[in-house]
Amino acid sequence: MKSYNVGMIGYKFMGKAHSHAYRDLHMFFPQTTVPKMKLICGRDESGVATAAEQFGWAAHVTDWRELVTHPDIDIVDINAPSDAHKEIAIAAAKAGKHLFCEKPLALTLADAREMLEAAEAAGVKHMVGFNYRFAPAVQLAKKLVAEGRLGQIYHFRAWFLQDWIVDPTFPLVWRLQKEIAGSGSHGDLGAHLIDLAHFLIGEMTEVIGMSETFVKERPLPTSMTGLSAKGSADAPRGAVTVDDATLFMARFANGALGSFEATRFAPGHRCTNSFEINGSKGSVKFDFERMNELQVYFTDDAEDVQGFRRVLATDPSHAYMDAWWPPGHTIGYEHTFLHEVVELMNAVSEDRQPVPNFVDGVKCQEVLEAVDQSIAQRRWVSISEV
Repeated sequence: MKSYNVGMIGYKFMGKAHSHAYRDLHMFFPQTTVPKMKLICGRDESGVATAAEQFGWAAHVTDWRELVTHPDIDIVDINAPSDAHKEIAIAAAKAGKHLFCEKPLALTLADAREMLEAAEAAGVKHMVGFNYRFAPAVQLAKKLVAEGRLGQIYHFRAWFLQDWIVDPTFPLVWRLQKEIAGSGSHGDLGAHLIDLAHFLIGEMTEVIGMSETFVKERPLPTSMTGLSAKGSADAPRGAVTVDDATLFMARFANGALGSFEATRFAPGHRCTNSFEINGSKGSVKFDFERMNELQVYFTDDAEDVQGFRRVLATDPSHAYMDAWWPPGHTIGYEHTFLHEVVELMNAVSEDRQPVPNFVDGVKCQEVLEAVDQSIAQRRWVSISEV
């Protein structure tokens, strides 16, 4: 069985998710090309050494340049904060390494386009981490749309609601600093909604949006990891330089209308990543907090039994599920990353570009920036303008 050596930069929230996917891939997908967990990188020697041992990496380094130029590395996985993506990806591409980069692809559209150009010039494979595409229920929604079973699509509405920073004394983590994260809920949560819209419905033509930062300053943290942090309410404060919530409307090229809401200020919503699609023949509804289910409605059902039905997307006929457990035995968040890695490894082995790739990352960044421009100028903005 052919294998490829992976070098990964980042070892916290996303680093753990990616490591789990690499480690367990061959147990459940034995026909897939094997990823060898060769090298992991992080700036903190103690932290990355601990992660290497815990996650199962063969060795660790503290300088990403050493990793991307290492002669034994075939694939570079980038899940460091967003401000590091561009420099690392371009250097790795020039070194001839295949690329797997977390979203959003870069801090700006210009940077994202540079990354795509560098990858294409080097002739390497490139993938962007939109993991929610890989939930079997989302794949089922895609199938119903693609097969025309929902008819002409009229509406796509999506919302990603969280509540982890509602407390105004929650520390100023890096995700709340524009120079590191690029944007707040818009680029972090909204990017997933935009990609799901592109995947399920198609490209957008114009947008109009609004945003708000509800808490302008927060205490500086003493430590942070993932979506958690430690600090004191009376610590010195720093400015929040990203949005807490962004909403926008959109028109799609196929004539459908879209509405999008991304916020971290929705108490009671831990990870409500949801969408609804309405068409001339039916509708579907999805909520990631019930990720194994798709609510489906068809207009041609008999009148006395019409209504949304719950489809449990765990049968072997659903995407990826023939590799997992008996029907009704559900899977979780971590499996979306494992399915991503299935696509990555198969694509590299088959000498094709994985999907989604940097092209999709750039298209997402175009919408993100068009919305930002719309908010600044208080008008509809065409995607072709950015």
